Amino acid sequence: QVQVVESGGGLVQPGGSLRLSCAASGVIFRINVMAWYRQIPGKQRELVADITSGFVTSYTDSVKGRFTITRDITKNTVYLQMNSLKPEDTAVYYCKAVGVRAQIRTVVAEGDYWGQGTQVTVSS
Repeated sequence: QVQVVESGGGLVQPGGSLRLSCAASGVIFRINVMAWYRQIPGKQRELVADITSGFVTSYTDSVKGRFTITRDITKNTVYLQMNSLKPEDTAVYYCKAVGVRAQIRTVVAEGDYWGQGTQVTVSS
């Protein structure tokens, strides 16, 4: 089985920084894209940033210049460095591993996997 686990959320004051981590575990041969999403209650989940296996990154406009996504392919891990945080960044942040080629029981299969989410609260 493949598991995706986030960590690093918490409470921070406006202007502060947090670093989120996400690790995928299991017998994994390849992960195409790793991404961070966020969701506010009552709203749709929003793509914040993603990074390909070739380290090409993209960001939603509201976080450009403040957030940085990086990836360690050898550890199947992705990070989100969040600087200059604003109250509107408050949300549950989810990690998604896309195009994961892994051994599931006795077969090799490809699929997408979500983490359970980590709360980020920006407030004074």
